[in-house]
This record gives sequence, structure tokens and C-alpha cells, in this order.
Amino acid sequence: MNHIYMLVILFGALALVACNGTEDTLSTGSDITSTSSEDTTDENNNATTTQIGLNPDYFFDSALSEPIETTACTLTDGTETLCYEIVISGVPSNNEIGPFCPTHIDDDATQGGVWFDGSGELYQLDGAFIVYTKTLYGDDWQLYDETTGEVFVTDTQIACEAAARPNVDPEYQNHCVECAIEYYGGGVAQKFLIPASPIPLSTPEQVGADLGVALNGVVIAGPAPVSAILAANTIAAFDDCGGHINPAEGYHYHAALGCSNIITTLDGHANLLGYALDGYGIYAMLNSEGEEDYDLDECRGHSDDSRGYHYHAASAAENMFIGCYQGAQGSVEIVQ
Repeated sequence: MNHIYMLVILFGALALVACNGTEDTLSTGSDITSTSSEDTTDENNNATTTQIGLNPDYFFDSALSEPIETTACTLTDGTETLCYEIVISGVPSNNEIGPFCPTHIDDDATQGGVWFDGSGELYQLDGAFIVYTKTLYGDDWQLYDETTGEVFVTDTQIACEAAARPNVDPEYQNHCVECAIEYYGGGVAQKFLIPASPIPLSTPEQVGADLGVALNGVVIAGPAPVSAILAANTIAAFDDCGGHINPAEGYHYHAALGCSNIITTLDGHANLLGYALDGYGIYAMLNSEGEEDYDLDECRGHSDDSRGYHYHAASAAENMFIGCYQGAQGSVEIVQ
């Protein structure tokens, strides 16, 4: 392990950057072994990429429902190994949730969140954008009352659940869709099993609906189903952190917009956001100089001596975090 990574381990956790400018304490991980690192070889005994696993000390204590522990697990490729068991409460530990939809066409960007549809654009979800949807998506879009200027918003649990499903109730088409975390007990607890030492795959695998967990205790989700959302003339609003709420799993991220940039490295590398289900770290898209790495593979990953293999999140406009998994995955489930 080189001296840069040693410095990151020793001091990186002290440089906490929270979305709202506040600080919190990290999990002590007192019952957990430290970040694992090992040199592996392939079938021809050739050296391969160093595997550096999850560090439980990087999670905020307040992000967790219980201390992180280790447990036996079976990964998606059948490997029996040791996993970290991470249970989150379902709300971010370092920032407030929302706002999502503006309520009037005169509302500015502070009164709404953002929207992205995979087209390469990130839109501020203000009143002007609500009016613009007719130009952007077609004449059959009408998200507001032309007489009063009030935006049609799903402002009850019944409306939220009727709109936040594949077959949107016709009554709630042409709505800006938002749900409140209070509808779901203040957060949906979920349990992640993530391998302590990543197990590389010979062939990458497609990401699932939930692909990892952020250090602030939020599910990192796969791409939002924007085609289905737009087909019902709805906008499933995201807040300025790239998250929104649905009835199935509560609050979750579909984009990295800075609120999960928690661990700042000392070598100028992009900040650590969280971990994928295969145990590899997910880092922000840009480094301290505002530059993106251009040697990323199809999964948006690459290797360096300090971190081993790891991913870099895509831009929010691309409606994705990573492109695929390079390692065998653990699991995630709702805690009843």
C-alpha cells in the first residue's frame, strides 16, 4: 500500500464535505477489520489488479440503523465469502430531502428540484420549465392550470401512489409527481450485503434497480425509467441532490449531484460517494481540478495504485451512476 493511500486512510475521513455544510461523525467500525487489499493472479499466474474493499469507517454513524457487522454471504456468481452487513434507515444523514415540484409557474429554481430524461440535459425544475414541457415534449403536455398558473402536483399519498407506478392512473397524468417521506414512516430501512473483498468477474454484468449505497445512508439506484414516466406525461421530480421518493423503497438517488461527496481525498482524486454491491468504490465524476478521467471502461471504472479498481459516477444528464458491474454482487433487501 503506497504512502498516498495511507494518508487517505489516516486523514481522509477528517475532511468531511456535507451538502449543507454541516459535519457528522463517521462509523467507528470497531467490530470490523480494516479495508482489505490483496494482490490476485489469473489462471496463468499473472498479476492482476489489486482489489481494495469497502471501508466501513467511512459511513456516517447517523446513516446507519445499527453498527456495520460482517456475515457469511453468497454472491451472484455463487462465491461464498464474507460480506459487510450495512443497514440504513432510508434518509440522508447530511441534508434535507426536497424540494421536488414547483407549485406555480412563477416559482424560481429554489422552489423546485431538477429533472433529467437521459437526453444529455439537466433541467432546473422551476415554473418556467413546467411551461416549457409543452415545447419540449409535445402539445398534449399541460402540467399547470392556465387560469391560475398553479402546477398540478401529486400532493397526497393517494395521488403519489396512483402516479408513481408503471400504469399511471389517467387522473394523474400531466402531473409533476412527488411523494413525501412521511408517507413511508420517515424512511424505508434497507439491508445491504456487500463483499468485504471484491471478487472480479470475467465478464461485466448489468446493473440492477439498486446498485449500491452512499456513505450518507441513501440507496444508489440504477437509471430512472424516464421513458415510462414521460409516456404518461408526468415528471417524476428529483431534488437538488438527484434523489426522489417512491412507495417501494422510499428515498433514493438516481444521480450524483454533490450531496453524497463525503470523503475528500488528499491526492486530488475525485471524492468517494459510496460503494457498489460488488464492493468497489463509487467516486464522483470530477477530480479536484474539475476534470474527468477518460480511461474509464464500459462500467465507468478504472484502477490506480491507491484505490485499486473503482468506478466514477456519470453526470446526472446521463441518467446513470455506473454502466455495469465488474465484480460479483451481494444483495439488498427491505427491512420489515
